[in-house]
Amino acid sequence: MRRTCSNQHMAFTLRQLQYFVAVAEQGSVTRAAQNLSISQSSVTEALKELESDLGVELFERHPRGLTITHNGHQFLRHATKILATVSDARTSFSGKQNESGGTLNIGVTSLVAGYVLSDLLARYRRACPGVEVSAIEDNGGYLEHLLVGGELDVAVMVISNLRDRMALQAEILETSPYRLWLPMGHPLVSADIISVADISREPLIMLTIDEIEENTGKLLTALGARPHVAFRTRSVEAVRSLVATGAGVALLPDLVYRPWSLEGDRIESRDVSGSLPVVQVGMVWRKGSSLPQAARDFVGVAESMRTGRQR
Repeated sequence: MRRTCSNQHMAFTLRQLQYFVAVAEQGSVTRAAQNLSISQSSVTEALKELESDLGVELFERHPRGLTITHNGHQFLRHATKILATVSDARTSFSGKQNESGGTLNIGVTSLVAGYVLSDLLARYRRACPGVEVSAIEDNGGYLEHLLVGGELDVAVMVISNLRDRMALQAEILETSPYRLWLPMGHPLVSADIISVADISREPLIMLTIDEIEENTGKLLTALGARPHVAFRTRSVEAVRSLVATGAGVALLPDLVYRPWSLEGDRIESRDVSGSLPVVQVGMVWRKGSSLPQAARDFVGVAESMRTGRQR
């Protein structure tokens, strides 16, 4: 007798995945609905259907909003991959794929290398398989020097503190606000409003990657706070572990936030009242230079990623 599979789930839809990713990125149904320009009830309904189809809880609900669960975090990786593949499938018909070859020299800063570049490069390779790509990671000042000198075609970097705005053209890819990272169970996790004064009393874990250290310095000067810096490190993973195990708190752009440390400890992220700076990640090239086709295609792929994220 032929066996039939009893656990036939309704397949989840791309729309549900888009809504799920938006809520995971925004940390709230309200903000996700605003970004997607749809009703909150549509988002809530889509999440319920998705959870019921997968048989797992993707978010923990609490009065302050939503927190992504461990299962949700794992599923988020799959969901973003699926949406990226669908977007690639669509763009493959929007213009003849670049088979002509050529070379592309790009520069990246350390923050961008870990969080923006891999996805961007993977998409670019699929769109332009014939192009030979070489990438260099260095600090922003040096990358600007290489761009002006014509040694790089384009750089992907933090552009909030671009120095040579006369010689360089920049286009924003992503804007990421600073938020406070806390260990689970920290008293501030349940505070309705977290102020700068609250943070100045906490030991601070400082990330010393060039573009972040400069911003954090500006941030603290503006706040007039003299924080106790408990630890300085160039590793985002070290910041995660130190925060998760209670060694201190951190103020970092949302771009690098992940809710789990390598050891599997939970990290909370909260807004801080007052005007914290934002980090703008963008593409930079030399003004007035006619970009080679390979670089123009790279800029195009990056722009399609940005519009995909905003939809």
